[in-house]
Amino acid sequence: MATPQSPPQPPDEAARIDRLRELDILDTPPDEEFDQIVALAARVCGTPVSLVSLVDADRQWFKARIGVDAQETTRDLSFCAYAILGKDLMVVPDVRRDARFAGNPAVTKEHGIRFYAGAPLVTTDGFSLGTLCVVDGEPRRLTIDQLRAMRALARQVTAQLELRHCANQITQVSRYRQEADRRLADVISLVRAQLRGPLAEVRTYLDHLAAGGQVDAEVAARAATAVHDHASGLRELVDDLLAVVGEEGSGLRMRPVDLTRLTARAVDAVRPIADAKGIGILHRAGPELPILADPVRLEQALAHLLFSAVKFTPDGGRVKISTEANPGPGLRLDDLEAPGGGHPHLFEHLYRGAIGSPGSLTVDAGLAVTKQILDVHHVTLALSDRPGDGTSLHLVFPPGPAVG
Repeated sequence: MATPQSPPQPPDEAARIDRLRELDILDTPPDEEFDQIVALAARVCGTPVSLVSLVDADRQWFKARIGVDAQETTRDLSFCAYAILGKDLMVVPDVRRDARFAGNPAVTKEHGIRFYAGAPLVTTDGFSLGTLCVVDGEPRRLTIDQLRAMRALARQVTAQLELRHCANQITQVSRYRQEADRRLADVISLVRAQLRGPLAEVRTYLDHLAAGGQVDAEVAARAATAVHDHASGLRELVDDLLAVVGEEGSGLRMRPVDLTRLTARAVDAVRPIADAKGIGILHRAGPELPILADPVRLEQALAHLLFSAVKFTPDGGRVKISTEANPGPGLRLDDLEAPGGGHPHLFEHLYRGAIGSPGSLTVDAGLAVTKQILDVHHVTLALSDRPGDGTSLHLVFPPGPAVG
C-alpha cells in the first residue's frame, strides 16, 4: 500500500498565512453567498462534492461545503494543500494513479475519492489562500467549459473575500471620521471656552515686548500661567485628533479609469459561468467613460453584480449590460425574462442586500458589500422590476478626469 505524502509549503507561506488571517474569514458561520457558489460548481461539474477550502497553518477549513459533513481536516492529508502550490487549476482525473494521493486514507478507504479538481483562490496580491474544488468517487475529466467555469467561480470566491475585507475597512474609516469630528469639536470648544482669554493675555504681552516695552514680571507671570494651565489639555486633544486621523485609510486606491473598459473586464470574468448555465450575456460597449475609482475593487463589485444576475436568472434567460454617457457615466444591467416566461429573481436579492438592508452581512451579504463599494464611489443606483421585462439596474457615476 502506498504511503501518504505530506504536501510541501509554498515559498511565501508565512506571508500567505498572514494574508489569510488578515481577511478574518476562518471559523466564521456558514454564508449563503459561498454556499451558492459551491452548489453551482457541483452542478456545473456534475460532482457530488464541492468545497471552498481555506488552507491554514495546520488544517484546511471549509467555508462552504456540499456533500461533506466535516468542517475541517488536517493539512497533511489535504489535496488542496497541493493545489495552492500553483496559480492555475489542478486536475487529477484518477487520484489512485498519482503518487501524491494514492496512499491518502480518503482514497484508500471504501468508496474513497477518485477524482479531484481545485482552482486556487489567488488574491490580487498573489497569495493562494485555498481552493474552490470539486470531488467525485469515480475517475473522470472536465470539459473545457467546465474548467473555465471553475476558474471563474474561484475568482468570485476570492473577490468576495477581498471585497468584504475592504468593506470592513470602509466601515472602520467611517467610525474614525466620526471620532475625529468629535475630537475636533472638543478642540474648538476648549479654544472658545477656555483659551480665548489666556491667549489674549499672551498676545498682549508679546505685543508689549515687540513695541520695546520693559519686561513686566506680573504680566509675564500671567502669560506663563495661561500657557501652563491649558497647554497640556490642548496638546492631549490635538494628539488624540492626530491619532484618529492617522488611522484613516480605506484601502481604496482611486485614480482615473474607464468605466467601459472595467465593465468589459467584469463581463469577461463572469461569461464562463453564464455559458455553463446556458445564460446569454448581451454586452454592448459604449464610448470611453472616465470616472475616478479603485479599478480592482470596482471591477470586483461590477463582476459580482453581473454574477448575481446570472445566478438568479432561470436557465435559458439572458442578461444585458451596457455603458452609456447620459445622464452621466453609467452602466445599465437588464436581467431579462427567459423565453418560456421564467422570471429572474435579481430584484428581490438586490433590494434585500443592497437597498432595503444596506450594510447587512446576514442577508445577501455579497450584494450588501457591493453596495458599500459603490457608495464609496458615490454611485447613484436605480432599480426597477416589471412583469414581462425583468429587472433593470442603472448605475450612474460622477464624471472623472480623463484617463491618462
